[in-house]
Amino acid sequence: MVEKIIQRIINQLTKYHLGCSVWGLPDWVGMFYKEKTKPGDFLSQYSSVFNSVEGNTTFYNTPSSEAILKWAESVPKGFKFCFKFPREITHMRMLHEVEENVLQFCELFDPIREKLGPFMIQLPPNFDETFLFRLEKLLSILPKTLNYSVEVRHKDFFDRGNHEHNLNGLLQSYGVDRVIFDTRKLHASKSTEESIIQAKKKKPKVPVRLDAVGTRPIVRYVGMNDPLNNEVYLKEWAIVVADWINDGLHPYIFIHSPDKISQPKLCVYFHSLLSELIELPPLPEWPVNRESQLGLF
Repeated sequence: MVEKIIQRIINQLTKYHLGCSVWGLPDWVGMFYKEKTKPGDFLSQYSSVFNSVEGNTTFYNTPSSEAILKWAESVPKGFKFCFKFPREITHMRMLHEVEENVLQFCELFDPIREKLGPFMIQLPPNFDETFLFRLEKLLSILPKTLNYSVEVRHKDFFDRGNHEHNLNGLLQSYGVDRVIFDTRKLHASKSTEESIIQAKKKKPKVPVRLDAVGTRPIVRYVGMNDPLNNEVYLKEWAIVVADWINDGLHPYIFIHSPDKISQPKLCVYFHSLLSELIELPPLPEWPVNRESQLGLF
């Protein structure tokens, strides 16, 4: 009965997809996951609350086909993984002569394409407009059965001029979305909290765009660990996301926190803000809370 209720809520949430940057965090056991949850059960419990997740694991290592199928079997209908292209393709080879690698990577995920959101093609900070032809070559060979988004970090693509116009036009011509990375709150912070100091060192400081290039805009928000310290920015994003949904777009929202531990509560907070603007059901209870409630009977 509980599983049917959760699936119904997840189906109703399909106006947009919401999730964290990870699912396999041991620190969530007893806080978000049920007590004594084993790593093999993390994903099924995660996907009982949120309907998407960033797949950062593929940036560092290409998983086996067996692992991919197991992930897909662990999540309900409507759940979407947004995996990153491997860093060998995007950062080490800078999209140079990577066609065979890209097609092999995409083919690996084709059996679970119904569980896939847009792949994220994250380009390094030194990928400037002179390499745009490489991106065009890549987009031209991508399988059309899958969806994609591109994240840029070089200042050329934030000039509100020809370079940015050329990038956006290229993405639109191939039906590819642009990832929006928002670290404004993080870099504005003067906090001495160690997790925030480390996050500021690792996360880039790039301009933010509030307009969507395609039909599946992706927002990656990195702020503070406490929900109320993110209120101004998350309220702004709730307004933008509500407008996107009302315009017929399907956003993907990923909420990061420097300590990673706080991500579930930040996601819940964002969903509550968005629910004030458009009709959405509440998120399902966290697995640990469901366990507590069952213990009352």
